[in-house]
Amino acid sequence: MPAVADPKTVELHPERPLVIVDVDEVLALFMVGFGRFLEPKGYEMRVDRFALFQNIYRAGASEHLDFTEGRTLFDDFFRFGHDHMEPTPHAADSLRLLARTASVVILTNAPDHGRAPRAAWLTRHGMDYPMVINEGPKGEAVATLAGRTRGPAAFIDDLLGNLDSAAEAAPAVHRFQLVADKRLQPLAPSAPDRHRRIDDWPSLRAAIAGALGLPTQ
Repeated sequence: MPAVADPKTVELHPERPLVIVDVDEVLALFMVGFGRFLEPKGYEMRVDRFALFQNIYRAGASEHLDFTEGRTLFDDFFRFGHDHMEPTPHAADSLRLLARTASVVILTNAPDHGRAPRAAWLTRHGMDYPMVINEGPKGEAVATLAGRTRGPAAFIDDLLGNLDSAAEAAPAVHRFQLVADKRLQPLAPSAPDRHRRIDDWPSLRAAIAGALGLPTQ
């Protein structure tokens, strides 16, 4: 898998349906992995809100870290911490089944120094698909990718902002929200009237297949 590809040039079949999928909390258990990375450094992850840095505390502290310190740890995780992450249950198998009859493209926001480690992690866990690195809302990238196929397309992400961005830029694309971490699931904002919410991959795979007209087995 290339470490990064342009949505205008990434390889996909123009006649096939398209599945566009996020990584963190969709294909990867990011918060669990980040928490494991933090523990030996004297920090702990307390998941009590749908946030990132506001859930990180020095061990025993009552106030969460400020943005600057949290961002430093985040950057270090992307450099050195991918091995602490596990894949979301059934994600790799579900994508493999979808990829029999659809193109699969991974669309993720990651810092420059995290691109190669992220690509290597995906390959190691059986998700060796073209990867597009994005910055900010994902709607424009989703629209570009979907515009390069004559088949239907689906986009899966955990963040409402990215799904809303896709709805605005590419309203014909089917949108699904998946939040993999069970601790985050009750905390995550959702809008089921706009984006279908399914938090397990076997059920999500069936829903994607139905939306795109793919075989369900």
